Amino acid sequence: MRVAIFSTHQFERPFLEAANDGQHELIFHRSQLHERTAALAADCEAVSVFTNDDVGRTTLEQLAKQSVKLIALRSAGYNNVDLEAANELGIRVVRVPAYSPYAVAEFAVTMMLTLNRRVIRAHHRITDLNFSLDGLTGFDVHGKTAGIVGTGKIGGILARILHGFGCELLGTDPYPNEALTKDYGLEYVEIDVLCQRADVIFLLLPLNEDTHYLINAERIRQMKPGVMLINTGRGGLVQTTAVVDGLKTGHIGYFGMDVYEEEDGLFFEDHSDEDLLQDDTIARLMSFRNVLITSHQAFLTDTALRNIAETTIENLSAFSGGKDLTNEVQV
Repeated sequence: MRVAIFSTHQFERPFLEAANDGQHELIFHRSQLHERTAALAADCEAVSVFTNDDVGRTTLEQLAKQSVKLIALRSAGYNNVDLEAANELGIRVVRVPAYSPYAVAEFAVTMMLTLNRRVIRAHHRITDLNFSLDGLTGFDVHGKTAGIVGTGKIGGILARILHGFGCELLGTDPYPNEALTKDYGLEYVEIDVLCQRADVIFLLLPLNEDTHYLINAERIRQMKPGVMLINTGRGGLVQTTAVVDGLKTGHIGYFGMDVYEEEDGLFFEDHSDEDLLQDDTIARLMSFRNVLITSHQAFLTDTALRNIAETTIENLSAFSGGKDLTNEVQV
C-alpha cells in the first residue's frame, strides 16, 4: 500500500522504516498536512499524520477526491481530526492508543523537579562561574499534595511515581480508577477541590469540548498561592493568557509547559535564524524565570518512538489486509 507520511521528523523516520520492513511504500514529507498540501497524497490509499496536522473537513474533502481511505495517526490524541467529516467521506481513522505512558509521566516529574530545584538557573550560573546558592531554594516534594488531572494510563504511572516521593495524591477523572486509591491512597475529588488543595497540579487529559480551557482565570484564582502547574497533556487545556496573568501576580509560582495551544507552526521547527519571535504570548512566558517550556517533548523516548512506529505499521497492514481495525477511532 502506498502511504503519504506527513510531518516527518528526523528522529522518527528510522523507526518507521524499521517497523515497515518493506511492507508498504512510505512517501515521507516534512510538510504538515493541510488543505494546500493534501495534493502530496496523490495516488496514496492512506496518509499518516502527527499531532499538529490539520485533518479538518476541507483537508479531508481534498483527500477523499484523491481516493484516500485511511488516516493513520502517529499519536493517541485525535482532536485535530474532524471525525464526523471523515465518516461522511468514507475515510477511516486509526490511532496509537498507547506508546509509552512512562515517557510522559517521567517527563512530567522531570519538569516538576527542574522547576522546583531551579536546575536551569543553577546551570547557567555555573557556566558564568557564579557558584552562589542565593535564590535557588526549593521545597521537599515529600509531604506535598499533588493533583493529577486525568488518571488514565499516564496518570496512573505518575501516581505511582509521586507516591514513591511521599506525596498526598488527589485525582480527577470521568472514569475513576479504584486501584489507584487502593494502592497509592489517591483521593478522587472534583476539579475545583483539586485546584484548591493541590501544591502541584499535573494536566494529563485529552483535549475536547469539555476540557478546552479547563484551567482558566477562575480556576487559577482557586489555586493555592505559589502553586506549580505542569501541562504535558494538550495545549488547549490551559488558557495561556490567564496563566501569564497568574505568573505576573505571583499566584502561580511555577509553570511547566510541554504543550501550547498555539504550537502549530512553532513547535517541532527550528526558528533560530529568525530575528523576531512572532508569538507574543510565548515570548512573554519565556521572560519568566519560573517557567519551563519544552517543545512537545514528553513522549520522546526510543521506546515510545518504536511503539508508535510499530503500531502505525500494524494499523496500515490491518487495513490493507482487510482485517479488523482494533485501534479505529469511532465517531
